[in-house]
Amino acid sequence: MITSFSSSRRQFIGQASCAAVSSIPVLNTLLNLSLAEKMSAVTAPANGEYRALVCLFFSGGNDSFNMLVPREASAYAQYQNSRSNLALAPASLIDINPIGLPNYAVHSGMPEVANLFQSGKLAFVSNVGTLIERVQNRTQVNTLAKRLPLGLYSHSDQIEQWQTSLPHQRSGIGWAGRVADLLQELNANQSVPMNVSLDGGNVWQTGHDVAEYAITTGGAVALQNYRFAWQSSDALNQAFSQGVDSQLAQQYSNALMQTFNTRKKSALDAYNAFTTATSAALPDGVTFPSTYVGSRLQMIAKAIQGHANASLGAVRQTFFINWGGWDHHSGVLGFQASMLPQVSAAIGAFYNALVAMGLENKVTLFTASDFGRTLTSNGQGSDHAWGGNQIVMGGSVLGKKIYGQYPSLALNPQSGSEQNPLDTGSGRLIPTTSCDEFFAELALWLGVAPSDLYRLFPNIGEFYTPSSASPPIGFMA
Repeated sequence: MITSFSSSRRQFIGQASCAAVSSIPVLNTLLNLSLAEKMSAVTAPANGEYRALVCLFFSGGNDSFNMLVPREASAYAQYQNSRSNLALAPASLIDINPIGLPNYAVHSGMPEVANLFQSGKLAFVSNVGTLIERVQNRTQVNTLAKRLPLGLYSHSDQIEQWQTSLPHQRSGIGWAGRVADLLQELNANQSVPMNVSLDGGNVWQTGHDVAEYAITTGGAVALQNYRFAWQSSDALNQAFSQGVDSQLAQQYSNALMQTFNTRKKSALDAYNAFTTATSAALPDGVTFPSTYVGSRLQMIAKAIQGHANASLGAVRQTFFINWGGWDHHSGVLGFQASMLPQVSAAIGAFYNALVAMGLENKVTLFTASDFGRTLTSNGQGSDHAWGGNQIVMGGSVLGKKIYGQYPSLALNPQSGSEQNPLDTGSGRLIPTTSCDEFFAELALWLGVAPSDLYRLFPNIGEFYTPSSASPPIGFMA
């Protein structure tokens, strides 16, 4: 049984402590280190097997029907008709051959993604989005015959719901945070939290008792001028570091000061452990592009290398990258021609690094975004929509497949009979796969017990029976 041990007094102390230390450079780390209380006991994985999830979040809403395009003649003609001036020419696409389906293609800037797909290490999950229950057609949306996600088509609401998987309510507790509440205690070294973020605070990794450990592309964030292994010749840092060490050794009767002191010491312990674990170079020949995503995946590769060996003794980790700038109401073709190649090259380099470290079967990367975008053009770009396509990549992914249901891209007329039940207007497509199914598959692979899925994803029963012998979707080995 999962039990939360948090009390209102402890929450007050934590909040007050945050206010008291707002001027300290290591604030983000201090805020995100919480007391080591866990929601339930879990069984350690056999042989201490390491596994990690990497979330690559595209804030703004990726126009993913130009990332994955149908190539069968009639389906492509439908795509071309619906997308009009946003349609990509056949000659500009890279064809892929999914198992059991007609040919599809990916954007011309994604050759690494195409190669990983063809080699069976990458898959797509199609038309996935936030759902409280299954919605079959436009009429059910227009008449409110079905419960719909709060703030549908809103950036802030849909980002939150993709990170919480709670489309029926607003919450600051993410599904990776809830997973960490369950699994954090599996990691032998508790000084570094299970959830590591390359882009600061986020909802996805915030749990009831845990939160993200924020780092940069250069590694862990230290207390300014503090050196845990200071040298006597460095007089300024020595004096500062001795002062900090002296402060940490004190016991305070004041609860606020003692809480702050405990958090600060935990932050320094985490910095020491993380810095040591990530100090080793990556294997020879491993290179990453010097881009926003490339530099972050390079740091994650170093962290995984350190976590997966004896340096930190971790067996379960999550990592988070947030790349904004995907809200392309104009210039979508030009922006995607610049941004999607960066995503593809970074993912390709990351997989090569995992292979070089012998960890390709232990790490799974997946993409997420606020929502899909309209199939119709607004003249220069596309607008907020609902269902979209996502990537999953790793050695444990049953790749070379498109999972879920790639939808019809036909548009409904403004009046008259429906040509496409999934089109709510302007090519806003009702998702045919729920976020709950997508995330449950990843959570199960990470080590969550089927019986805990209801606690993590309260609406999962609308889409999947956790006691089933079959997986929610089937893309993980």
